[in-house]
Amino acid sequence: MFKVNDNFSALSSGYLFSEVGRRISAYVQANPSADIIRMGIGDVTRPICGSVIEAMHRAVDDEASCATFHGYGPEQGYQFLRDAIAANDYAKRGIAIETDEIFIGDGAKSDIGNICDLFASSNRVAVTDPVYPVYVDTNIMSSRGHSIEYLPCVAANSFVPELPVCSPDIIYLCYPNNPTGTTLTKDQLTEWVRYAQDHGAIILFDSAYEAFITSPDVPHSIYEIDGAKEVAVEFRSFSKTAGFTGVRCGYTVIPKSLRGRFSDGSVASVNMLWNRRQCTKFNGASYIAQRGAEAIYTPQGQQEIGQTIRYYLENARILRNGMSGMGLEVAGGVDAPYIWVKTPKGCSSWQFFDKLLEECHVACTPGAGFGSSGEGYIRLTAFNTLENTVAAVDRLSRLSL
Repeated sequence: MFKVNDNFSALSSGYLFSEVGRRISAYVQANPSADIIRMGIGDVTRPICGSVIEAMHRAVDDEASCATFHGYGPEQGYQFLRDAIAANDYAKRGIAIETDEIFIGDGAKSDIGNICDLFASSNRVAVTDPVYPVYVDTNIMSSRGHSIEYLPCVAANSFVPELPVCSPDIIYLCYPNNPTGTTLTKDQLTEWVRYAQDHGAIILFDSAYEAFITSPDVPHSIYEIDGAKEVAVEFRSFSKTAGFTGVRCGYTVIPKSLRGRFSDGSVASVNMLWNRRQCTKFNGASYIAQRGAEAIYTPQGQQEIGQTIRYYLENARILRNGMSGMGLEVAGGVDAPYIWVKTPKGCSSWQFFDKLLEECHVACTPGAGFGSSGEGYIRLTAFNTLENTVAAVDRLSRLSL
């Protein structure tokens, strides 16, 4: 009989958000009249903005004519979108990113997982704890599960991780952070870039929630830090920025100055390796999705997605204030769409999850699912309607703690 990848046996039995969904479904099946407000999984609820819809309609029409039909596109992404990203997400912030350093994909999650293909199994890995599970699981799948250092992000250190002690080769950072909703200032992020420079490490910087930053001292890109282009890859997503969770489009920036080594000591361009990987394993994001993404960068598109982001940030404010008003300790919700709430004394993450579901019909995400330092917390998401957010806070405010 053929053999399968042994690393899969080292994974936890179920993916966190699948398990949350399973438990909610089981509760609803047993209680069909329950009106569940879902504040757990970070899927968006606002419709895609008009400018993007119009652009995608035009792109669909393009596919109906021989003169404008698009089949296989470039694996790296269409030039029109790469140009728009370079000009708007980087040049406007004084960051020089060339278009051939930008790779369009079908979402940040895919690229974050797939980039593991580039790294030797002997590399040591560092992740913050709590952590987005994809970082850990994809390294376990790639034979690096034995060498992961967890960096606690807890109230005692204001949810800012200490620098590693085991000299990792690969460092995952997500800021604004999922799940805690916290951020790093420019000075704090500079420490990580300097650490990577000094230790020959690479930083995989997940910037999926960049659009929610409101604080002036929080960088929108790791490339705002001098030297970051020599040590960092940046992942961006249109999912939460523009409602593309179902459309699927995002991008990854890999500077040409970022270099690693083969086992024989020869130098390798990470940009070239990723390009080779994509050309082999990926046929590109759809033309229709990329035309939609391009429209985000028009003046009208910027205005429209700005309204959506402000809508979610208002939800976050309501959740944060509501939980604080109940006497609970709260983090996040200022520069991010996530609110990180400490459970009442003596109540575990999953116990509080069950309590909220059963007594309030509000679904959250248990912090324990994000790692050991997440135990004793839950995550609430602002990605719901304003009406549901207000209703959820009202229900929670009547909870007996």
